[in-house]
Parts: sequence; structure tokens; C-alpha cells
Amino acid sequence: MSFKKYSIVISLLFFFLIQDSFSQSSSSPNILWISVEDISTLLPAYGDSSIKTPNIDRLANEGITYTNAFATVGVCAPSRSSIITGMYPVSIGSHNMRTGPHYAFREPEDETYKDYYGVKDIKGRNVPEYATVPPPFVKCFTEYLRAEGYYTSNNAKTDYQFNSPITAWDAIGREATYKNREEGQPFFAVFNHEITHESRIFMKKEDPMLADKSSVHIPKYFPEMPVVRQDVGRAYSNIMELDNQVGEILQELEDQDLLESTIIFFWSDHGGPLLRQKRAVGNSGLRVPLIVRLPGGQMAGSRVEEIVSLMDLGSTVMSLVGIEPPEYMHGKSFLGKYKSSSPHQYAFGSADRFDESLDMSRSVIDGRFVYIRNFRPELPLIYRNAYREQIDMTRAMIEMDQKGELTDGAAYIFMKTKPLEELYDLMSDPDEIHNLAESPEHQVKLKELRKALSAWQLQVGDLGFVPEYDLVNMMWPGMMQPETAPVDFESKDGKIHLSSETEGASIAYQVEGQIGGKHWLLYSSPLDAVKGQKIATRAVRIGYKTSQIKEYIIQ
Repeated sequence: MSFKKYSIVISLLFFFLIQDSFSQSSSSPNILWISVEDISTLLPAYGDSSIKTPNIDRLANEGITYTNAFATVGVCAPSRSSIITGMYPVSIGSHNMRTGPHYAFREPEDETYKDYYGVKDIKGRNVPEYATVPPPFVKCFTEYLRAEGYYTSNNAKTDYQFNSPITAWDAIGREATYKNREEGQPFFAVFNHEITHESRIFMKKEDPMLADKSSVHIPKYFPEMPVVRQDVGRAYSNIMELDNQVGEILQELEDQDLLESTIIFFWSDHGGPLLRQKRAVGNSGLRVPLIVRLPGGQMAGSRVEEIVSLMDLGSTVMSLVGIEPPEYMHGKSFLGKYKSSSPHQYAFGSADRFDESLDMSRSVIDGRFVYIRNFRPELPLIYRNAYREQIDMTRAMIEMDQKGELTDGAAYIFMKTKPLEELYDLMSDPDEIHNLAESPEHQVKLKELRKALSAWQLQVGDLGFVPEYDLVNMMWPGMMQPETAPVDFESKDGKIHLSSETEGASIAYQVEGQIGGKHWLLYSSPLDAVKGQKIATRAVRIGYKTSQIKEYIIQ
């Protein structure tokens, strides 16, 4: 065996041994997510030298950088629905952006929906606000953590396409933090950072510019002009502000002596905030940064090229704390005791309705090639969307297109109709502006990815083919939100057993002095029967109304 091959073998053995050692010796580590918005791999850790991000660099130097991480959808709400459930959005009906005011948690009594908010389906029928109703076996993965004794907190964004069940989190909202857990209790904490969101391009345009506009990278699908440099510069400047926020989190963990007992995940919910990035179904909309820092310098500075999905995050957290993920999840664990032995061969993506704009495309990415199938080829690639047109460069490019002034890559993305199929080679064409679908040299790859996409759509039962009005009626019969049945009590063998007639319902309860507060405990096993004790209960299934409170005094 050559020295080079011997070194590779030793490195691989070390990789697996250290990973196995971690999974066995740290059964209850703390987990902290740094969840960020709307950034592609525009970081020095991924080879982009436009700006400096010392704190994110530190995470990469002390952690694992995943170079082929992808969202399932290029926009926040459908993507986040896949993260919290571990399921493809098109498989659970959460693929249209957006279904209702779910960006923040609402108390059950405040969960109301508008009959009309200006959205129509492909047949021109009114689509009301609604909450996605996944199959009954689908849970928020945080419930599995709570059942194992973890304190879960989310500060503060949800955006799951349904209101967060009261069983999903111990604490949720702007004040939510792991600091309120019981002494010695392990935690899973999420901190969402909005500084890089699309809206901050126009909301912060008068703020000081931290990035050097003259040196930021401009994709080939944007024209070289001052307004483009201004808005691209703002996107990078916002990332620099984000980096400072990451540094504050790391410092706080160090100050509390928690850094070396906490696994840190850093990820973005989808690709960048600008045109042909956010909402795109190709690499520009789906590829995201993902860095995981393990305690004690384990795997520090390593880079992993296997394909991972944000949909894998929940199952990976479960695996790291020793919980076997349920078989129904599409997500695969990429670390920990239950690390999948068969990583994703492809990353699959979807694009459907975005606010008032209708479309339907699907994609498959193998790390180098991107295949896109457009089911509405009669529509332009860049459709009108009021929200993103608040960005100056977007309006400028639309105006230039109307005047016929766009050229090269910018003219390409403003195509008036779309081809049925697109194929891009990211090695030679990272900006995805040279369609190889009709290239004779690429027909083998085209057929491979076309077949993979079709098989995936059949496997997951792609609901994108169901007009949205009909989809809502399937989940909310008669266009009325179903309600979870109240909790039933049964006393048996010195235990209190709680149940609900609603299939798939989770149960929350409060005891004595807790009753009337906002914090609900998750029922995961029968409770001790304490004579005279008062218990309050509620049941909730994802997408359903939460049941009325029902109280019981143990006899």
C-alpha cells in the first residue's frame, strides 16, 4: 500500500473512531442552533473573500464544514416546515409560500385565519389562510427531545406553515432562552437571526456600509451597475453584522462555561436574499452554509462533501443525543449514534406558489450538476412579486428588461418562458446561466437526473400537482379548520393515562400551581396518581385547533 493510500485509510479510521467515541460518551450534550436567514455560501469558510467573518471562521476552524448542504425550498416557510418535521414539504402539503401568519407562535386562543388575503390557485379560486395538516404520525422533532428530558427553547421565529403546537417547546418567543431550564437539565436552544433577511436589503439601505462595494462578488446574472453593487454590498454588510452576533453567542457560552458541553449548529434557511437566489429552485436558491462545532475540538477544521439537507437537522440532533429518529422521517442523521449508513445521493428541491405568484418547478442536485423540471414553462423565470420588488436593484433590472437593455447572464434569467428542462454544470458554470439540457455530451447525466426526480416525486407523493384550493379542502374539510378532541382521563394501576380521540394528537398538561400559566408539560408516559391533585390538559394535532382546556382532580 502506498504512503498516500495508507494516510487516507488512517484518516478515515480516525474520523469514524472519534465520531463513535463522541456518540457514546456524550449522551446528553447541550445543542444550540444559530439559525440565520437568506444567505448562500457567501463566506470565507466557503471560499468567498468579499468580506471577513472572524467568528463564523472560528466555528469552521473548530468544527465541521458541510460543503454540499441544501434547503428543500428556496424560501423560509416551506423550508422551515421541513426542518421542524424532517419531511419534504411537497409530501406534507407545506410547499406553498405562505399559508398563514405562522412566522411567530400564537397562543391557541389567538389562532385565527382570514377567509381572503389575495391568493388564488391555478384554477383562479380563492385560497384562504390555513395551517398545513401533515399525516397524523408527523410530529415536531422537538417533542422527542422533550420526552427525553431536554429543555427546548426557540427565540423566536417559527414559520412552519402551521402554528407551533404548545407541546413543541418549553419556551418560545423573544425572551426564550435555555437559561430558564432546571439545574443540570440539558437543553436544545434555537436563536434565529434576521439581520440577513431579504427585507434588510431595503430596510437598512441608509445604514453605514460595512462591506467594500468595489470588491464584493457579483454573480454573472446581475449587470455591473451602481445599484447592483449597492444592494449586493448591503447583503455582504449584513453578513458582517451577523458575524458580530455569532461572536456574542460564542462569548456568552464561554462566559457561562458551556462552550465545551454544547454542540453548535450554524445554518441558513435557504439561499441568498436577491433576485434568482431567494425562491430559486436551483443551486443559487438551495445551497446553504452548514457548520457543526463539536465540543473538545473533535473533527475540528474538517470538511464533508457528502450531500446533506436541512431536513436532516432534526434527526441529526436526535442522533447526537442518543434518540433513534422515527422511520417516517425523510431526513437522515449525518452525525451521532444513529448516523445514516446511506447518505443522500441527491438533494431535491421544489418551488410552487410564492405569495401571490404561481409557479411549479422541481430540482435535483448531485453536488455538481443541477437538473430542473419546469411544470409551468409558459411562465417567465423571473415572475413579478411585490415583496422582493421593494429592493432597488430588482426594480431597476425589471425596468431594464422592459426596455431591452439587459445582456448576457442578466438577459438569460429574464427569459420570457422557461424550457421544460434545465441542466447546469456547477464546475464550469457556477451561476447556472448555460443550459446543457440539449447538449449531446450531457444526455446521460440528463437522463440520470430526470429519472431520479421522477422516482422521488412518486416516492414522496408530490402534492404540488393538487390545486391549492383542493389541497386546503383535503386538510380542512369544508374549508373549516378541524379541532382536536379533548383529553380523556383514565386511572389505572396507580397511574393517570391521558389520551385524545384525534389520531396523531399530542397532549400537554399542567399540575396544580402551573395551571393557568403559559408553560405546558409534554405528556409522554402515564403520570403518578396523587390523590386530590388537580391536572389541566389540552390536546393538539399539527394544523388542528388546540382542544379546550379540560381539568381533572385525581380521586
